[in-house]
Amino acid sequence: MKTKKSAGFWLALTIFSLTGQIAWVVENMYFNVFIYKMFNASAENISLMVAASAVAATLTTIIMGALSDKLGKRKIFICGGYILWGMSIGSFAFIRNDVISSLFPMATSVAAIGVTTVIVMDCVMTFLGSTANDACFNAWLTDSTDSTNRGAAEGINAMMPLVAILAVFGGFMSFNLDKEESWTTIFLVIGGAVAVIGILGIFLIKDTVVKRSENNNYFNNILYGFKLSVVKSNVVLYVTLAAFAVFGIAIQIFMPYLILYYNVSLGMDNYVLIMAPAVIIASVVTAFYGRFYDKKGFKISVIPAVLALAGGFIILFLFKNTAMVFVGSLFMMCGYLSGMAVFGAMIRDYTPEGKAGMFQGLRIVGQVLIPGIIGPYIGSLVLKNAETIVNNDGTESFVPNENIYAAALVATIVLVVVLLPLFRMLKKKEF
Repeated sequence: MKTKKSAGFWLALTIFSLTGQIAWVVENMYFNVFIYKMFNASAENISLMVAASAVAATLTTIIMGALSDKLGKRKIFICGGYILWGMSIGSFAFIRNDVISSLFPMATSVAAIGVTTVIVMDCVMTFLGSTANDACFNAWLTDSTDSTNRGAAEGINAMMPLVAILAVFGGFMSFNLDKEESWTTIFLVIGGAVAVIGILGIFLIKDTVVKRSENNNYFNNILYGFKLSVVKSNVVLYVTLAAFAVFGIAIQIFMPYLILYYNVSLGMDNYVLIMAPAVIIASVVTAFYGRFYDKKGFKISVIPAVLALAGGFIILFLFKNTAMVFVGSLFMMCGYLSGMAVFGAMIRDYTPEGKAGMFQGLRIVGQVLIPGIIGPYIGSLVLKNAETIVNNDGTESFVPNENIYAAALVATIVLVVVLLPLFRMLKKKEF
């Protein structure tokens, strides 16, 4: 029998998931645009920033997830974390050429200082965001659901990245991203919104009753998920995480350059209007897809998601006209978000009971660390000899090309190879 959740739970899930994803969209998709347009960042700079953030997110989630397990509390980390997270996002409003020039009047390269400062502050922001969202909010979500409603909850959670993209795209549509004052407004507004939600969470979040870790050795708890004995006891979970990592690599090959590809390579000044319908449709599909997982299981639900993702890559590689770019983006986004929902629900189903915080670190290794390092690196290699354009100030910037989608397609083929042994394991467990 399906366990019913209260309206308050669904409200808290929706608001905190959406707000967190809006903050991550700004980081994952617009920090790249920010340092590209304000400080003429290279593909290597962008790859380094994504990788550094991935490492910070993973270490934070492992350490803070285990700490929340040890203390048996989630709410204080979620609410306090969102407040500080919002403040850190707001601080990016002051990373401007005029501020850097006044602080470092003898600097030979304001752009280099700007890129370095953004990368460092990105790691600080990631620490706060991963504490609040990756470690503790996701552990709270696992604690608050069971196998009868986890797919439905994960469907909502997984659709939020696209809803967040729509919200951010729509909100940024009126801004000229070539102007520093636009970024100042963006960072202050987004940062303020995240902090306010953290305050509201004090009243919205109902803390779950978490059994405190029986092991008083905190550092042992941090390393719990990496022990060989734990791996042997949870083989399906670890193979799922491996497949999730390959899935993430395919996404991260192109995602850091997605907006730049639309805007710079294809010259789509109105890409927001083109992408909005695709985002809305994909969000609706994802919202229902989690329920499909609850009814049909992992194998039946993951295959269509992977096929849609691959189909989107093929279309985006082959075509550059507006109509086909829309179709390719729709398939890609449906596959991406549906895949996130399916993998997320599968990982939660196989997470040992009472150890959700400890295992959030492992989830981030598969979802963020490995994809965040390997994916952008592959993308930067693919774009190494990409065409360049000369900016108004005489500097040069690279132009992302369609080869990022070809590389992502290859990664998707590797994903299919990794999924085959997982399917065999699941079939054996059925008998």
